[in-house]
Amino acid sequence: MSARLAYWSSFLRFRLLIFKSNSKSNSYKNSSNMSPTVSKTRSSISISRPNAMFPQYLRRIVKWQQMDIEYTFWQMLHLCTAPKIAYQHTKYHKQTKNQWARDDPAFVVICSLLLALATVAYCAAYDHSAAHAVSVVISVLLFHFLLAGILLATCCWFLTNAYLREEAPNTCVVEQRVEWLYAFDVHCNSFFPMFVMLYVIHYFLSPLLVAHGFIPALLSNLLFMVAASYHHYLNFLGYDVLPFLERTTFFLYPIGIVIILSPILILSGFNPSRYFMNIYFSRTL
Repeated sequence: MSARLAYWSSFLRFRLLIFKSNSKSNSYKNSSNMSPTVSKTRSSISISRPNAMFPQYLRRIVKWQQMDIEYTFWQMLHLCTAPKIAYQHTKYHKQTKNQWARDDPAFVVICSLLLALATVAYCAAYDHSAAHAVSVVISVLLFHFLLAGILLATCCWFLTNAYLREEAPNTCVVEQRVEWLYAFDVHCNSFFPMFVMLYVIHYFLSPLLVAHGFIPALLSNLLFMVAASYHHYLNFLGYDVLPFLERTTFFLYPIGIVIILSPILILSGFNPSRYFMNIYFSRTL
């Protein structure tokens, strides 16, 4: 009798161990099957979020009272003096807003207004036709800033998402992508210091820079070289701050091209200041 009880107790223990092992394996399979679904859901949310945010961004352009003007000027100052500090706040924005792009269009609005004012100043100094001045202001805003920015942002957005993203170590990790609006933010950030150098500083130095001779051509080429190099450096910083991108030093390569071309243009006597001023203004310099 005792032998039978020992047999059945050992048999029941064995069956219990088999049941526990099967339940653990089934729960592991269920969790592994659910993980891709969760990651896909989160990924779709992260993709749809910028699409839903873009119309709201456009609506806020006409609502001046909702813009953070003080923070925008702080960003502009630090982009010219300490750009790494400015881009550190991009990480804070990701932590608080769960997106890399700015949700405040104040930077675009203020930069457009400053660009329009600078262009009006050039027209007042070098053009005497009001109608032509209006066309110059519109063309500079559209082509120099907005359309060029949309084109560059689209190229960088495609390039980073297609070729520069790190491969996810496993399928459970939520896929991260560069937002198009963030790529446009990077363009705006890179454009502003170049605007300060090639529109503001250039305006006050233009009587010297548009003159004939080697020295004006030398100074003009140096100014354009520094502005273009700093523009590409800020473009690099904008994508280097994203933790899921690799090989972002690719955005520094155009600086080498600029440095190589500058001595060639100087020795050839090319003056970029005279060239662009002759394009936009009716009076030949």
